[in-house]
Amino acid sequence: MAIDLGRKRCGIAVTDPLQIIANGLTTVASAQLVDFVMDYLKREEVETLVIGEPKDMHNNPSDCSKYIDPIVNRLKKLLPTMNIVRYDERFTSVMAHQTMIDAGLKKSKRQDKELVDTIAATLILQSYMESLKR
Repeated sequence: MAIDLGRKRCGIAVTDPLQIIANGLTTVASAQLVDFVMDYLKREEVETLVIGEPKDMHNNPSDCSKYIDPIVNRLKKLLPTMNIVRYDERFTSVMAHQTMIDAGLKKSKRQDKELVDTIAATLILQSYMESLKR
């Protein structure tokens, strides 16, 4: 499962059991993320939580980290045996917009921030899975 964590909402993506392809799952309000993840884990098997790590162009944590770190720390505390990985999310929002353009989505649909977040989470997960194969 991958999470594109934001101040207001989080995009969530999951993969198939064979970990071949990432698929967008949903978007949830950031305040409800921990409850959503805990509920999802009761129903589905998840091997790893991949959480997007915002960095600036110099590979330093971006300003968004101060909002994300407390949520990540809470998940680590609640899920001590879960493999939780931070993964570079630079350019995923730009790539999500480009994906929407390439898919032929109309401008009104491309302005749907929830869809952008879900696609960004999908890109994070797909990139993470590809990095494991290298």
